[in-house]
Amino acid sequence: MTRLNKYMADSGVGSRRECDRLIAEGVVKINGKVASLGATVEDGDRVTVNGARVENKQKRYYIMLHKPKGYVTTVKDDLGRKTVMDLVNVNARLYPVGRLDYDTEGLLLLTNDGELANRLTHPRNEINKIYIARISGILTESERVALEKGVLLDGVKTAPARVRILKQDQHHTRCEVTIHEGKNRQVKRMFETVGKEVEFLKRVAVGELRLGGLARGSYRFLTDSEAEYLKNL
Repeated sequence: MTRLNKYMADSGVGSRRECDRLIAEGVVKINGKVASLGATVEDGDRVTVNGARVENKQKRYYIMLHKPKGYVTTVKDDLGRKTVMDLVNVNARLYPVGRLDYDTEGLLLLTNDGELANRLTHPRNEINKIYIARISGILTESERVALEKGVLLDGVKTAPARVRILKQDQHHTRCEVTIHEGKNRQVKRMFETVGKEVEFLKRVAVGELRLGGLARGSYRFLTDSEAEYLKNL
């Protein structure tokens, strides 16, 4: 959902303040009904001002970035660190969908579609995110099962996960981890509860959308079918 005044402003009606004035005057309707201040608009709603249809013509961007280590997942950093926005050359006000830690790399989505961003990050939608993790030492079967069943983080048990061992020797274990929550530093903290340190972490998929061979620090625009897939999650 989008605030009506923002929708109108993005459509070129005027500033948000001017749009609020028009709404207060009662000349704005949503699906034929007079709108009120603070109203929201959903996809498919018909918005009119003095009977004329208002359409949001703002171009939507859907981008996949291979975030490298050493970048913060934010639009601007008060400490002057490099942000993921430094890697993308697009003339639009984009923002990251979710977050990857400073020292975590992998698939990060960027968009100016606020409704989609909210849908993808809301816990109730339970969208799977797949990571490749290299941890110190050997992950035992009992530890793997404990992680899958859920562990306590800040006194709250994590949702069931999937942990698959890909490769293992006496020094390291390489795992594929699938979760649908987005707690702060969740994968690393999950392994910490069983006494393991994550040495390397990379997100390789969001839902069925995979990073593939996209090089570190590079980005690409999603195809229409990929963007539509995300909208239907």
